[in-house]
Amino acid sequence: MNTRTSLQDKSVEVEGLRIRYLTAGEVGPPVLLLHGGGLDSASLSYRFSIIPISQHHRVFAPDWPGYGESDEPKVECSTAYYIRVLGYLMDTLGLARASLVGVSMGGGTALGFTLQSPQRVDKLILVDSYGLGREIPWRIISYMVVRLPLLYEITWASLGWSHWTLRRSLQSIVHNPQAVTEELIDEVYQLLKKPGAGRAFTSWLRSEVLWSGLRTNFVDELHEVMAPTLILHGAEDRLVPVSWAQRAQTLIKDSELHIFPECGHWPPREKMEEFNCVVLRFLAKR
Repeated sequence: MNTRTSLQDKSVEVEGLRIRYLTAGEVGPPVLLLHGGGLDSASLSYRFSIIPISQHHRVFAPDWPGYGESDEPKVECSTAYYIRVLGYLMDTLGLARASLVGVSMGGGTALGFTLQSPQRVDKLILVDSYGLGREIPWRIISYMVVRLPLLYEITWASLGWSHWTLRRSLQSIVHNPQAVTEELIDEVYQLLKKPGAGRAFTSWLRSEVLWSGLRTNFVDELHEVMAPTLILHGAEDRLVPVSWAQRAQTLIKDSELHIFPECGHWPPREKMEEFNCVVLRFLAKR
């Protein structure tokens, strides 16, 4: 067992951008924790997971370009872009191979990278993952909202007008409203005040939300996933249907499915202890 428990805040340069990452652990197989979109960051999604997982692994939790403390990219932030960044980041960190844990957008990126570079992925853990289907609720309305600049800017800016508005928005992605603590609201509120907050996510949405549905859909390629895969999903997720996770489990040969009861789209924050236990148990399997 690794007894080191200190969390370190570091940065590296990837494609000319400063990428900030949190890391802990000095021995054991490497694990990358990949956060989602919106106003997410490594700290927001994995603050309660990095140290527990680092007891047995070297853990790296980066802020994607345009999120948290990382630099904002000057290119379109598509899923394909983040897949490329992940490869360069692993190169820079000296990781020839690692296990990937990705929530939402981070899950879609981890899955896409696994399909492109199977030799570099030890194990794959998809958490309420993007990339497992094409259909989206209110497809036409969603398409129009992300492409009407004034409407979308007003919608985004409203999150920073009050803690009440922000609380309601965060509560929409969890099942238990109590999971949205004052500490969480304050942290997200500070992210909203950063110059360029939300621009990377807006760019990603405009790339991914098409008139016909979502651009990135790996369903037809899931049979090609060779890495042992754990699919985690909140039973009450209102953003990504639990049926997508169930379907994915039938299509990925070496896969397991764990559904968190009374949980929404953010298991690392809403079911943190159970999440850590399930992840560690899967990573320990030979």
